[in-house]
Amino acid sequence: PEALSEADRFQEQVQESDLTGREDLRGMTTVTIDGETARDFDDAVSLEKLPSGHYLLGVHIADVSHYVREDSALDRDAYERGTSVYFPDRAIPMLPPKLSSGICSLKPQQDRLVLSALMEVDGRGKVVGHRFVRGVMRSRERMTYTSVAKILMDRDPDERRRYAELVPMFELMEELCL
Repeated sequence: PEALSEADRFQEQVQESDLTGREDLRGMTTVTIDGETARDFDDAVSLEKLPSGHYLLGVHIADVSHYVREDSALDRDAYERGTSVYFPDRAIPMLPPKLSSGICSLKPQQDRLVLSALMEVDGRGKVVGHRFVRGVMRSRERMTYTSVAKILMDRDPDERRRYAELVPMFELMEELCL
């Protein structure tokens, strides 16, 4: 009950005061990519080509630490649970739904606080530079592995049309992985 009470104090949306000291990553094209049955969306990816010909790869993780302070009731309760548990028909999240499915879920078109690794990768796949930032991002879309495979492997015209804005980034991802 104490953890639920703590969780209820958080707003549904990122507040202006939460942005202090954070890098604004909302201009990056960022997406989550998970399976169709995924229940949490706590990581996202971005990729762009730099003028040097290198790539800027971003891996963005929901910044739960902004909301769950050490030794708080939320922290103690999460420690007791240890992890979220997934069943075919439901999930038991480590954190209250207000956090796990709310403010800490990287939902499309909503600002979310993240911890990000921004890596400069050369054409051979070698990381030649990196930095870690506390940021705010806005996922463009909740993608699935199936949709991305249809775009890249099947060249499905309907899927490519549906996600036309994102196709160039997925093609860059394909280019980088080769």
